[in-house]
Amino acid sequence: MNNKEIFIEHIDPTEVLGVHNHNLKSFQIHFPQLKIVARGNQIILQGNGSDILLFEEKFEQLQQHISSNGNISDSQLEALFLGTLIKDNPPALKNDIAEGGEVILYGNHAKVIKAKTPNQKKMVALMNQNDILFAIGPAGTGKTYTAVALAVRALKNKEIKRIILARPAVEAGENLGFLPGDLKEKIDPYLRPLYDALDDMIPADKLKSYIETRVIEIAPMAFMRGRTLDNAYVILDEAQNATDLQLKMFLTRMGPNAKFIITGDLTQIDLPRKNMSGLVKAVSILEGIKGIEFAYLTFEDVVRHKLVKNIIMAYDKSS
Repeated sequence: MNNKEIFIEHIDPTEVLGVHNHNLKSFQIHFPQLKIVARGNQIILQGNGSDILLFEEKFEQLQQHISSNGNISDSQLEALFLGTLIKDNPPALKNDIAEGGEVILYGNHAKVIKAKTPNQKKMVALMNQNDILFAIGPAGTGKTYTAVALAVRALKNKEIKRIILARPAVEAGENLGFLPGDLKEKIDPYLRPLYDALDDMIPADKLKSYIETRVIEIAPMAFMRGRTLDNAYVILDEAQNATDLQLKMFLTRMGPNAKFIITGDLTQIDLPRKNMSGLVKAVSILEGIKGIEFAYLTFEDVVRHKLVKNIIMAYDKSS
């Protein structure tokens, strides 16, 4: 009789074991001769040595699949036990490599989330080496989507403990009192693009849990005042609509172990004429500071409908 302890590391044990230990119960069915006990991130095995070795092999495959895809279906779990689960470069990844894409993570239903264009890839590379990145470019270039993907990847890899997503609520003048509903109902329309990106990357029940426990926080940037944002990936979206004082306030919230991405489109400033965009000033005074980088996206990075690229070009020509 042999004993073995296995530790689940660098991934949430509940994702590996499944809801109500669903995945673990499948292992118990396929390894009836083993005594299997789960305690937190620890799996304790007792039984024949060859059974333990095979269990370790299959359990490692399970962890690799969960780490890459975020979840595993019952059919995929059965394929794992049969030895037919694709382990090296699933079809989506093979196609992605053929297309020259750079995978950031796998989202819901094994959706490939990748940097598709040269400047999106530059965003990824710059964030690997710096703590603050300004991603500036027109609509549809994937600035926000790429930024959120980087944040979700960092959370899954346990590089940070939380994600904070903010936007200036310019349309309501940061004064949301006149709108109907509670605070969440007032601000959600302004933050919808951030929710849309997260919906692609995190299962709905997991995302709901993250938001309820404030692992992921989505709020107007005015709510950042007075706080220190640490152990976090922080994204400020639509930063062109932040004033100079607001953007300075936001940037100075940065804690010792934090990464900031600020996205914006300098052609879509909605501030009253008397207020200068804080993003315009930031570009002029922060370039050259070590640890802060700028990625500039253009119409060539547009990943929406092909007509969006033509629309941007037409407006550029007319201005």
